[in-house]
Amino acid sequence: MAIHFDKRVTEINISGIRKMFEGAGPGAINLGLGQPDFDTPQHIKAAAIQAINEGFTGYTHNMGIPELREALAAKFKRENGLDYDAGEIMITAGASEAIHIALQALCGSGDEVLVPDPGFVSYATLTKLADAKPVGVPLGESLKYDPEKLKEYITKKTRVIVLNSPSNPTGMIQSKAEVKAIAEIAEDHDITLLSDEVYEHFIYDGVHVSPGQFSDNVITINATSKTYAMTGWRIGYTAARPEYTEQMLKVHQNVVACACSISQKAALAAITGPQESVSVMRDEFKRRRDYLVRELHAMGVDCVKPLGAFYAFPKVGDEAGISAGLIRKGVISTPGTAFGQHGKGYLRLCYATSMPNLEKAVSIMRTVFQ
Repeated sequence: MAIHFDKRVTEINISGIRKMFEGAGPGAINLGLGQPDFDTPQHIKAAAIQAINEGFTGYTHNMGIPELREALAAKFKRENGLDYDAGEIMITAGASEAIHIALQALCGSGDEVLVPDPGFVSYATLTKLADAKPVGVPLGESLKYDPEKLKEYITKKTRVIVLNSPSNPTGMIQSKAEVKAIAEIAEDHDITLLSDEVYEHFIYDGVHVSPGQFSDNVITINATSKTYAMTGWRIGYTAARPEYTEQMLKVHQNVVACACSISQKAALAAITGPQESVSVMRDEFKRRRDYLVRELHAMGVDCVKPLGAFYAFPKVGDEAGISAGLIRKGVISTPGTAFGQHGKGYLRLCYATSMPNLEKAVSIMRTVFQ
């Protein structure tokens, strides 16, 4: 049977992160999949149960329930210094859908999107699904954007610059001066800056800065997934000026209609409720980061100390061989090339796992690295 599939799909691959995770044997220690090992806080789960019991199980407004969007508008003002109203905020099925609808609205055949290399796997694939071309911007030894270097990759075809700070997979953050410079570069060239800020609350050294402070050419993307250990609840959100939101909404309506009603009620409880769980996770992730980086250095492995998120990105040489050796001994990691060609020689290690698991993984790493 001859079936024709479009090149936008045939020319992309299954996620390298998922491939390693799903190909591992039972009982493997997961340093591959990026999700907190904490449970969703009880008050958030209770809000979801209440929504079910009250029959809040139908479609919501396409943009999301008003009270959640109002709570997020207050959050943006309080935490990020951004002035959005509820009508400029849209609730999506995770941050992944938010990135997807933004690129679908902004890009088409012949357009280019600048993405960090190494960078999160979905940036390039979602660009290709929008029939545009991802252009990897090498991050260099600093493992973050150099604004001056970034300018060298801008052409007349550039429509979007993707910024991810704190970064997956590098764990690095851009300084305020760098974020401001990148926002100004985007504005000067009439390019949209797509700012993925899902790790904003997991910063150990430095501060998080949203580029929306410096330009209206910004679509800010975030989610409850990492901050509140709600990865499976699939709630993300966008904040942007009406010109952007109006076009993204058209795609969103046809892709998912609306985010899950029950999860939206849970997200409302997360945003407006107690925040202690966030600082507990952050402190524990910092403890694990310090341990892992110290042990990697003791093994003679070069690793820039991550400033945020929950990933270490050590330089290991033969990343494919090392990753294969680790998985044979029961430790899942992700080769750096899963995140772009400039990830070659690196390995992503997610330390969002328990300290006993991390200690066991480190003991296995010693045998593989040496």
